[in-house]
Amino acid sequence: MAGAIPAYGDWVGAVLVGVTFFVGSLFFTAAGFIQLSLSGRRPPRSHTNLADRADWWAAAVQFAGTLCFNVSTGVALAAAIAAPEVLGAGWRPDAFGSIAFLVSSALAVVATRHRLALWDAHARTWHGTWLNMIGSVAFAVSAVGAYVSPVTGDFVSQFWANFGTLLGALCFFFAAVLSRRPRARREGVVGPVFDR
Repeated sequence: MAGAIPAYGDWVGAVLVGVTFFVGSLFFTAAGFIQLSLSGRRPPRSHTNLADRADWWAAAVQFAGTLCFNVSTGVALAAAIAAPEVLGAGWRPDAFGSIAFLVSSALAVVATRHRLALWDAHARTWHGTWLNMIGSVAFAVSAVGAYVSPVTGDFVSQFWANFGTLLGALCFFFAAVLSRRPRARREGVVGPVFDR
């Protein structure tokens, strides 16, 4: 999220913005891997119900999208180190990761529609699913805005490139926070205890 704030970019420069996005992408991928490992625990079989099948594929496609972001942030960081003054130096959402996130969000909507059939009926919630969908759409808008036109040599829209990234990151963050469920209180424990 920080890397998409123009004032932050002006303050630290293209290389540190690239570091910010690259390190952030590693956390993003770690979270995607955890999501995948908790999504039914194994690839769907022929007898797997629609909700669990959609849930697993949503997590798998999302994880693939995070890997695309790892690659694109790494390449962008290398480019920023080589020539930080070039327009577009630094990372902006790429089409492959953004498409993967849109597909993943659509599959999550399917899983949420049938969430009572999920192996964990609380694994998907409407607020989390739609916040992720809004975040995925925002990332897609950002990817379009970040495209550098070969004719003009300018971004399609630097505003939407930055704002879409910022909005997407906020949506993903709040979806994750809101998905945490309180566990039953333990005797002698004061205050809520949360699942990991």
